[in-house]
Amino acid sequence: MPAIGFLNPGPPDAFPDRMRGFQEGLAESGYAEGENVSVLYRWAGNQPDRLASLAAELVKRRVSVIATTGGSAAAAAAKQATTVIPVVFAVAADPVGLGLVTSLSRPNGNLTGINYFSNELTAKRLALLHDLVPSATRIAVLVEPSNTVNAATIVKDVKAVADGMGLQVRFINVSNSREIDAAFASFEQERPDALLCGNDQFFTSRRVQLANLASRYQLPSAFSALEIAQAGGLMSYGTSLADAWHQVGGYVGRILRGAKPGELPVLQATKFRFVINHQTARMLGINVPPSLLTIADELVE
Repeated sequence: MPAIGFLNPGPPDAFPDRMRGFQEGLAESGYAEGENVSVLYRWAGNQPDRLASLAAELVKRRVSVIATTGGSAAAAAAKQATTVIPVVFAVAADPVGLGLVTSLSRPNGNLTGINYFSNELTAKRLALLHDLVPSATRIAVLVEPSNTVNAATIVKDVKAVADGMGLQVRFINVSNSREIDAAFASFEQERPDALLCGNDQFFTSRRVQLANLASRYQLPSAFSALEIAQAGGLMSYGTSLADAWHQVGGYVGRILRGAKPGELPVLQATKFRFVINHQTARMLGINVPPSLLTIADELVE
């Protein structure tokens, strides 16, 4: 029975819909965990400095393929750990720019995967938040600093858009639950008009905490992950990560059947979802413009 190594920087059981997508992708390729394939799960528990050792452990176990579903840090750890074992990644930024592959159409090495474009959507996310709350001029932005590439991209993109829109932005680094609490507590003194949350998977794992704090502090907030809007956040705009994980599972299955990762083109997300939590909007006293109601893919009532 072949073994799949599964590497993710987050905690286990935090992404049930995405995990289901991965398993469905495997199933469509003819594989079912426990029946004709085993999966060795390695979760870093929101401690990205553990990724390198976890990737090395999977290599030592001689898995047939490694799936990394938690962004660029996990993919980079797997790339550093092996040049032989196939790796299928899901990342938010350009894989060529990240140095994971040499070409999207023909990766050529032992890595391929999916680019779900979350980084490139940061500007659009801020614009939608401003359309929803046009009076907001002071924006707090939460950033997870340990994912350095992701954090730098968010800061650059937000600054560019904010300057063009005349917005004042304040970046706040948070890496754990305690720091999230402290960030919101600081809003008592420096009251922002709205909050933009970075697209790191860490924030999705803390979705209930973020939604509850945004509600407590009456702060209109925008997120990348639809799970946070479904948990009570005001809005989200981004790719369905369940679909991305589904594609990872499909590619893993194809590789197990003999496909070479260097010949599988990097897939790019084409579906983006705009979710508005209408109940949260009413609680915040926000009248959602008809123009946004029309384009929303989902309204949470």
